[in-house]
Amino acid sequence: MSTDNKDATGTDAADIDEFGYKPSLVRSLGSFHTFAAGISYISILTGTFQLFYFGLGSGGPAYWWSWPLVFVGQLMVALCFCELAARFPVAGSIYNWTKRLTSPHTAWLAGWTMLTASIVSIAAVALALQATLPELWDGFQFIPDPTGEDTTAQALNGVVLATVLILFTTAINAFGTQLMARINSAGVFIELIAAVLLIILLAINIVRGPQIVFDTGGVDTSGRPFGYAGAFLVAMFASLYVMYGFDTASSLAEESHEPRKNAPKAILRALFFSFLLGGLILLFALMSAPDLSDPAFSSLGGLQNLILAVLGPLGGSVILVAVVIAVIVCALAVHAAAIRLAFAMSRDNNLPAGSKLCTISPRFGTPIVSSVVIGALAIILLLVTFSPQIYTVVTSIAIIMIYTAYLLVTVPLLIKRLRGEWEPREGAFSLGRWGIPVNILAVLWGGFMTINLAWPRNEVYNASEPFHWYLQWGGVLLPGIILGAGFAYYWTVQRHKTGVVAEHARADVPTDTPTQEA
Repeated sequence: MSTDNKDATGTDAADIDEFGYKPSLVRSLGSFHTFAAGISYISILTGTFQLFYFGLGSGGPAYWWSWPLVFVGQLMVALCFCELAARFPVAGSIYNWTKRLTSPHTAWLAGWTMLTASIVSIAAVALALQATLPELWDGFQFIPDPTGEDTTAQALNGVVLATVLILFTTAINAFGTQLMARINSAGVFIELIAAVLLIILLAINIVRGPQIVFDTGGVDTSGRPFGYAGAFLVAMFASLYVMYGFDTASSLAEESHEPRKNAPKAILRALFFSFLLGGLILLFALMSAPDLSDPAFSSLGGLQNLILAVLGPLGGSVILVAVVIAVIVCALAVHAAAIRLAFAMSRDNNLPAGSKLCTISPRFGTPIVSSVVIGALAIILLLVTFSPQIYTVVTSIAIIMIYTAYLLVTVPLLIKRLRGEWEPREGAFSLGRWGIPVNILAVLWGGFMTINLAWPRNEVYNASEPFHWYLQWGGVLLPGIILGAGFAYYWTVQRHKTGVVAEHARADVPTDTPTQEA
């Protein structure tokens, strides 16, 4: 980010002008940078390695089918986002898109939901280090765990490692967009190479055929509603956690060259390559595992243990190093996306201390206050929610919030389409006559998965003793509290202060009145 935007074209400036802003961010990111931002947020190696154990343990090898199913559902959402990215290429995509689709109040809720989800996601992603670093070297287990089965020690150690990573991402994001983009792009390049290498190595070591994906692994379905289908819906969490965040490419629009052209391409490429490479990794992992009934593969660090078993200590360690790099750049990308969203909302004075949060450092060209505040909140979240069950709880809450935020975009967009009020940008990405059916599928998919994610299940939110009803209902209560308390504050306090902050306002736009359309 920068206060100098001399590189912006007249069309680029007009895109920002439409929202009542003057250009204040430098356009220094190319097409690969935007693609890298999207794919590093999705992060093939981070997501597949973090929750493989959960998918395998909950649904057996047949959980693999959730991968293509989630891809198809998320593709419907991504296609809608491509139209929006081409029509409104501005920072804080989710928030600013919704401003043009519906009321400013719904737009605020969409932005707040996505912002809090991003902060939770930073914490969830950072926790992935616990599943990998101690496997590389037991010295990374700072909290003593002599038996290797002390879940409390592992969870606390995960918080320590995650805190260190968040401090790193805070510093990098505060010190400049170019530094962040270089690290992110280099990390994505390594991750893609490692993913292809892992696919080849696993394929060389297969011991069973692809029919393994039809094996339910003897999952106990007794007393479960819908039988194996109920177990499969739980196992889907492992895939649902990976394939989101593709909208990050569009959130960097004000810092990208030709965002109307590059952002839609970056969104689709990030989703497609993640689906292809991730699906092959999971398939060949299931085909090459020595014994899929080994409890080490269905416990925390399951895919890491499987890779070490198949490739041996040396080959496995090389891949795990790449996984650590993937986790780092994923956390970096999520943090960067959260900063852009906080910047976009605070630029409209729609967050507490908005004028501070959107202030750009003249030295580093970044909103340092936003970087630090978001990092601090993610660390506080880790400390407050610390428990042996922190991994599945935090990741589940993150997914619920993201899917809710996406619904707050796709539903208003569908209403616009049905009223005949939606007009894609001429000459840019457009779904044409497929717009309504694709949008309907996106809404149905998002609604069904949000219900599935939030459904009160002990195995997700309260998997071990002590059992409490409020933990079991955590997927409903925690998002409800976050959204309810946030919107109550907005309605009673913040909405009366809304208006473009003076330093970012177009010269002819008053800064003491709201700029959003009612």
